Amino acid sequence: MFSLIVPIFNEEKLIDELVRRTVLAIESFSTHYEVIFVDDGSIDKSAEMILGHREKNNRIKLLSLSRNFGHQAAYTAGLEYSCGDIVGMMDGDLQDPPEVLRYMYRKMTEEDLEIVCAKRTGRKGSRKRNLTSHIFHILFRHMGDLNNIENFGNFSIMKRIAVDAVLSMKEKVRYLPGLRALVGFKQGYVEYIRDERYGGEPKMTITSLFRLAGDAIFSFSRFPIRICLFLGLAGTLVFMGAGIYVLVAKITRIAIPGWSSTLLSLYFLGSIQLVFLGILGEYVFRNYKESQNRPIYFARKFYDNNEG
Repeated sequence: MFSLIVPIFNEEKLIDELVRRTVLAIESFSTHYEVIFVDDGSIDKSAEMILGHREKNNRIKLLSLSRNFGHQAAYTAGLEYSCGDIVGMMDGDLQDPPEVLRYMYRKMTEEDLEIVCAKRTGRKGSRKRNLTSHIFHILFRHMGDLNNIENFGNFSIMKRIAVDAVLSMKEKVRYLPGLRALVGFKQGYVEYIRDERYGGEPKMTITSLFRLAGDAIFSFSRFPIRICLFLGLAGTLVFMGAGIYVLVAKITRIAIPGWSSTLLSLYFLGSIQLVFLGILGEYVFRNYKESQNRPIYFARKFYDNNEG
């Protein structure tokens, strides 16, 4: 069976087109499938519209969460409820064309791969959002500890062994493209151009994108903590040199500069220390969040073929 996970949040303007194109795309390579739409706390008619399509096609399923838990939590919920031997993940705004699924499925079966991702070679839409995404990928490429993840998003298909491996990692702050790369297995990709949003407003704001970038960098990079160490060592060397200079100046009776430069140095040092405290605080908060061991999501109801 092929399972596809599609998170939705207030997407009533594109649900009909999303369902139509997704079902047509999947039926071009599989007749035994399920499409699990994960309603991440929508307050519009998205869930009712999905249930309306379910009346015509019972392979369409709806997992309704108790509130909005976020994009990565919604994907995780869908993966846990899926039954397929091959499971796909696709955003619900039609920027990821469902028609690409057929090429990903073909590549997986022909080359016997466990994971096939869709790699973005270009994107249509807002220059501002494109620039933000480009900056994130550049930062992650230079700061992250994972290789070959640039221009990959959630859009992918995985065999059950890879899905189980991803789900076995229980961290609460999740960045699925990173977890998917971390598990290894035989991986490949197909290239595509990301479309403009079909309708409605983007649900991932610039703030949300930066938050996701922070999750990715803090979860898969040692860079933030190492820059604290390197700058601390550099500062120590600089101020040791300054101390030696002052000592020599005292001995040789050379005039010492006034208080302005001293105050500026102290302000600079204080600012750097605050930045370091912020970075360390971020790690402490993330560890605290993990130690709480709260569920990533709560499901309100799963509308499948066994519903009561």
